[in-house]
Amino acid sequence: MKRLMTLTTALVLGAGLAQAQDFTPGADFMNQWDLDSNGGVSLVEVREQRGNIFAMFDENSDGRLSAAEFVGMDEHKQLQREAGMGPGRNRPEGMTGPMGNGVGKGRGGQMGHQSGFDRPAAEEMRSLDANGDGIVTTAEFVNGSANWLRMRDRNGDNMLTSADFGPPRG
Repeated sequence: MKRLMTLTTALVLGAGLAQAQDFTPGADFMNQWDLDSNGGVSLVEVREQRGNIFAMFDENSDGRLSAAEFVGMDEHKQLQREAGMGPGRNRPEGMTGPMGNGVGKGRGGQMGHQSGFDRPAAEEMRSLDANGDGIVTTAEFVNGSANWLRMRDRNGDNMLTSADFGPPRG
């Protein structure tokens, strides 16, 4: 729980700073996920960050996410919402609808289902349970990285850049 509160505090503080900056779609994501600062997020970086996320919510460090840990994930998302964070939070005034952040979208940008940010964690994690045993392991979570990247990569270059965020470009 201590790790969760530390991360939540950092995210809330970061949200305030980001709101003071000019609007740049995906800027917060790129700052957090572009580990080598080369302007793009590769599959290697996605796998590393997803491993870090898993570890953050795996309270007892057993390499498995339990029902109680899913609740912790939902509580974390609720804290982010209350802090004005989450998909579309930097939406310019007057802009409505999905921001094109790729969450819950296929490559074509069409909404196919409720975004992962809005779905209960237990429901979201079911799709990662590769062997159907009701338990999501570190390996199952991290192995979902390629699909996670593919869903957000608008131009199919296997790299997330600022061009993969914001409204679709004509």
